[in-house]
This record gives sequence, C-alpha cells and structure tokens, in this order.
Amino acid sequence: MPLDEAEINDGLKNGYWRVKVCQETGSTQNDLSVEVRAGLLRHGEVRTTEFQSAGRGRLDRKFVAPPNCALLFSLFILPKRAESAWGWLPLLAGEALLLALDSILPVDARSGLSLKWPNDVLLNGKKLAGILSERIDTQAGPGVIIGIGINVHASREELGFANATSLEIEGHLGVDRSLLLVAILEELAKVMEKWELGDPQVVERYIARSSTVGSDVRIETPAGEVIVAKAVGIKSSGALLLENGDQITVGDVVHLHMA
Repeated sequence: MPLDEAEINDGLKNGYWRVKVCQETGSTQNDLSVEVRAGLLRHGEVRTTEFQSAGRGRLDRKFVAPPNCALLFSLFILPKRAESAWGWLPLLAGEALLLALDSILPVDARSGLSLKWPNDVLLNGKKLAGILSERIDTQAGPGVIIGIGINVHASREELGFANATSLEIEGHLGVDRSLLLVAILEELAKVMEKWELGDPQVVERYIARSSTVGSDVRIETPAGEVIVAKAVGIKSSGALLLENGDQITVGDVVHLHMA
C-alpha cells in the first residue's frame, strides 16, 4: 500500500508535525537539509518517500531499500535543550519507534524488540531500523535533522544482509506504513516533550529496553581504536558509559556473547 500524505497528516493529532510525501528522491535527509538551510522550513517538518537512490546511514554509509518496502523519512527539529544533551536525540527517536511498534505488533512480539546504542532498533537480535542524526545551522538557530529507515516489507533476498530483518520476515504482514509513521511521530512528540522537561522516565525507559547496556561490547571508533568492555549506562550527553570508565560518543558497536 503506498504512503498516503492526506491520511498521515489527518492522523496526526497534536499539530507538532507536517508531513510531505514524494514518490522518489535522492535522500530525504539531503532534501530537508537544503530546504532548512534556505530558510524555507520550520520546526516539525517531515519528508518521506517511497524510494531514495542516495540514502545515507551513520558515518556516511550508503543505505538503499527496495521501492515501497521500507518506511524512510527525515524530520527537522529545534530542540529546547542545550546542545551538550543532543546526543540523546537518536536515542529518543529509537525509543519512539519502539513504542510505536509496541502499539501495532502482537504482545508476544514486543519482547523481541530492543534498542542498540546509538542508532539501531533490533527485532529478534537483527537490525530492523537505523537512525541518523545531524546538527544543522539555520536562520532560527542550530537545529537537528533526524533520518529514520525501517525495513517493513522487504524479503531476505532484498535486504541482502544476514544481520538485517524486516517486519515481514519476522511474520508481521500487512503493516500499513502510513499508520506506522503516524504512530512514530506521535510517540516522538511525547518523548521529546518529556526529555525537554528533564523527565528521568525517558532515560529509565530507554535503558530498560536497551540490549547494549549490560552487555559486553566491542567498539571500533572512527580513529580505528578497538575497545572491548561491558556497557553499564548512558550519560546525560547520550554517550555510552563503559565499565572501565570510558565514555563513547561515536563508534561501531558489536554485542559480544561471551560464555
């Protein structure tokens, strides 16, 4: 079923978001960035597409999904907290995504959902969704563009990665991407408001659903350093806290399953 712009905007109850759907683009992240820098958009704008030919993941990795199979969107926000706390924004997006999936999946499927620091949502241990967060300077001050990609209808052959999955692969057929987008945006508005007010429940709920915190992890930093340690918490900045005292702000994380 194609994305329905009217249905999406009609389904949003709080007026926080304004969604525009396009059939095909290079990247919703890049499209939004151009419009924001030109001063054409304000807080709460969302761009989504059926297919993007030049999608990006973290660390400028390429992200491509088959047409009409994924939910791909980017949103622009002006956070009401100091920039030192903005490392939490991709985590908040992941938390909102998880809450939205909780609302549409069967109860017995929810235990398979977890959050992998800093930008992945896992289903039964495999990557279901990825999140990209980028700071941007605007005429209204510094803001953030968050991009999200969720594998909804893709088959194993279409994904092509052994550690990736989709809702359909996991047996959740017929998920309406328009309704899923509405649910995610509604949850994100609520989570953002609580975070901006400093509600500790946001952090507690993230950690409770994290498969990274409490696990032994192997982290490769952009500089090529490899760190093996136990992840024990998340700092107020969004950094991952390790048992050895290190605080990781960016890096590739692998969960280790040690006997």
